[in-house]
Amino acid sequence: MRIFIIMLSVLCTFSSLIAQENPERISLSFENEALEKVLLDIEEKTNYRFYYSRQWLSDIKVSGIFSDADVTEILDAVLNKTVLNFYVLGSKIILTQNNLIYDELPDGFFGVGKDTVEHEEQEITNIPQAPILVNEKVKTQKRVETYRIGKETDYDNKSKYALSGYVKNAKTNNPIPDLSILLKDAKTGVVTDDEGYYSILLPPGLNLLETRSLGIENIFIRVIIYNDGALNLTLNEEVEQLDEVVLSADIYENVEETDTGVEEIDIEESKNIPLVLGERDVLRVATNLPGISTAGEGSAGFNVRGGKSDQNLILFDDAVLYSPQHFFGIFSALNPFVLGSATIYKGSIPIEYGGRLSSVFDLTTKEVEKEKFSGEGSVGPVTANLAVEVPVINEKASVMLAGRGAYSNWILRSLNDESLNDSEASFYDATIVYEHKINENNQVKATGYLSRDDFSITSDSLYVYDNKLLSLNWNHQFKTKTSLDLNFAYSQYGFGIEFDGDANNDFELGYKVQETGFRAKFKSLVSPSVSLDYGISSKLYGIRPGDLEPKGGESSVERLSIPKEQALESSAFISSTIDINDKLSIDIGGRLNIFNALGPSTQFVYDENAPRGEETVVDTLQFDDNEVIKTYIGPELRVSGRYLLSESLSVKASLNNSYQYIHRLSNNTTVSPIDTWKLSDLNIEPQMAYQASLGLYKNINSNKYEISLEGFYKTSDNILDFKTGSQILLNENIEREVLQGDGKAYGVEFLIRKNQGKLNGWLGYTYSRSFIKLDSEFDEERVNNGEFFPSNFDKPHDISLIANYKFTRRFSLSTNFVYQTGRPVTFPIGNFNFGGSNFVAFSDRNQFRIPDFYRLDLGFNIEGNHKKNKLAHSFWTISVYNVLGRNNPYSVFFVTEQGEIKALQSSIFAIPVPSITYNFKF
Repeated sequence: MRIFIIMLSVLCTFSSLIAQENPERISLSFENEALEKVLLDIEEKTNYRFYYSRQWLSDIKVSGIFSDADVTEILDAVLNKTVLNFYVLGSKIILTQNNLIYDELPDGFFGVGKDTVEHEEQEITNIPQAPILVNEKVKTQKRVETYRIGKETDYDNKSKYALSGYVKNAKTNNPIPDLSILLKDAKTGVVTDDEGYYSILLPPGLNLLETRSLGIENIFIRVIIYNDGALNLTLNEEVEQLDEVVLSADIYENVEETDTGVEEIDIEESKNIPLVLGERDVLRVATNLPGISTAGEGSAGFNVRGGKSDQNLILFDDAVLYSPQHFFGIFSALNPFVLGSATIYKGSIPIEYGGRLSSVFDLTTKEVEKEKFSGEGSVGPVTANLAVEVPVINEKASVMLAGRGAYSNWILRSLNDESLNDSEASFYDATIVYEHKINENNQVKATGYLSRDDFSITSDSLYVYDNKLLSLNWNHQFKTKTSLDLNFAYSQYGFGIEFDGDANNDFELGYKVQETGFRAKFKSLVSPSVSLDYGISSKLYGIRPGDLEPKGGESSVERLSIPKEQALESSAFISSTIDINDKLSIDIGGRLNIFNALGPSTQFVYDENAPRGEETVVDTLQFDDNEVIKTYIGPELRVSGRYLLSESLSVKASLNNSYQYIHRLSNNTTVSPIDTWKLSDLNIEPQMAYQASLGLYKNINSNKYEISLEGFYKTSDNILDFKTGSQILLNENIEREVLQGDGKAYGVEFLIRKNQGKLNGWLGYTYSRSFIKLDSEFDEERVNNGEFFPSNFDKPHDISLIANYKFTRRFSLSTNFVYQTGRPVTFPIGNFNFGGSNFVAFSDRNQFRIPDFYRLDLGFNIEGNHKKNKLAHSFWTISVYNVLGRNNPYSVFFVTEQGEIKALQSSIFAIPVPSITYNFKF
């Protein structure tokens, strides 16, 4: 064998020398010509003859202009960007695919050892040095695909080459995350990221790769690699008929991920949770998770880990949703049939999000059906929903249209209460989503949303509030290791009041807050163990604090317009996830915020030695349009880590700080539709928070049970609160009515979740405290002697139980039980007479509590038959909200009657509320 190789080498060298003595030179030009046609033209003009396989040349087009050029020069140019090489043997030119033909062997070639890769009965010899030779013996009947990657060169002799690519599902075209790609018998491999991308280093020559993932077919791939290159894979789902066995992907994801305080809500399973009037509400389900609560039943807004309701960033396809609820929090403002995922970040907030202190609610629409017309809807006692998905270009583009509305006015008018005959209470929301997959590297998505609420409990006032948002997203894959997510978003929230009374004081009031934002986020896979997220973002705020107009020609109300506010918030961010070893992984990142309060504006400078007021103004500053009033710079650090104690047990920790430059202003304990917003400026400083978390996470019996125990501690600065009796609406000098103080919150959250079996659900318990301190050197600005006192939403104990029992595949029973400590209130503790008038003396702020809250809901779910071919699949829900008829207090207030102080209690749903809802899907 060695003698034959030596003789072949000598013959090749001799033939090449003969050909080089009389090189043929020709002139040739061609434009976007088939490569095979160019080779035939060369044969006509010279004595050379080409030898190749025609399938190598298919679809290859080349261009070039050559004058009196050597044939080898022409071939070097036209084959440069292909995987083809050539070798001149006398008057014969031999084309090869990927590899080279060598005239001589390198020194010590026969001393190179062999690495053997075995799979079943096949033996593959891999010689990892140039020249790359493959000796392959295949005896197995099993089909193994072979791929040749890259082009061998005589100037590049690396020990390893990079193979990168993208893996997708053959049925859905969705990326396949967390797919293991293993180098057989080498004990190395990689895992695809969330977008389905991977990168692995392989020695030159032949390698055997294997893919592994639950629910996806496992295949073997034979890769002959000559240089860096790409290989995209399309894998089929693995379907197997099993008896009562559930295949679950990422069964240890909650244990292995580095993030702390992350909650994901299963959109489909949320339909089984009984809620008021049978409405499916993902956000209401979120309040049953540890660390998330509301100030009271029928209240809008959320309190996360002791934070205020304005400290939550609620995103709908990356656009901010200022008011995510209808009817003061009774109903969600989002159609449940358009949602695809709901993720809540309470601790480790991703680096691309900023501007809020407590949490991020990341709500995204589902992927729209691109192959067939489909839809989903429901009809209940108060509302009706419908969402349809329409393919526009088969497997490429589609649009989803969704509408939802309430028809409760007829209920109010049919009640035997004359005071409610002229009442009005209705809402609607509409969503449109357009998706277009341009190609493998480019996808676009556009989302539009509109909602409106109208309510009037008295005959003289009509309240209206609405949301509008638009989100445009472009995802581009530059190459196999870097992707770009580009987002443009616009959001607007506004409310209005129309007053039409008996006197001549009719008026119309309007308020509006809006923001326009842009974000560019890059994601790079630096190596199999290191990924990088980085980018920039910017948003422009605009607030119209209030416009008061007289209604009608006889109104005595004077026209008033509060000057607008505007500001620019810009950020740059970067973070990296690093797998230090198999057990330890960390995520570290930084974010730099620059906030500019902009004119036009009139800003007052106050005497620092006196409380703020009209009489303590020492200077008045005027700022022109877009002139910078004040600049705040906020650096943020976010660190989280995970250490695996075992395959199913981990400990996690995180530390982060954050800044918030927009504040919600409200005189109420709970959020109301007429709450206003205020931007930081010369006198209102941005809020700041620091949070540390530590937790244990455990999976039992292959994720049948999930258990987590997490503690947190959070401190806050510049938290906004109000002076007693302050006037917020239509006030040009808000800084005189507010106080800024310190906050602190701490707690422990426990969650046990059962994911499989006839009985599933979760039990959550939270012990947490939330305090605020409003201290000042001036008595007028000091509350409770400057000491920490419980916040309005301080509820030490919170227990939630969600359970669903499946009797059969069609019938199930659901229950929802909630217990919470009563929230703090301020009580009158006496009265006194001064100057002939009676006055009431109140306790320290939030010294007492209203009674504890608890509620039990039950629901019975009936699914239609499971026939595959039917017009529509149906689902009935029969539920009873507040089965026990508990008269839970919404608020406690006090009145004076005949010199006596009386406490009164208001409640929402003080009796059981039955409902029946019909759901359908086609």
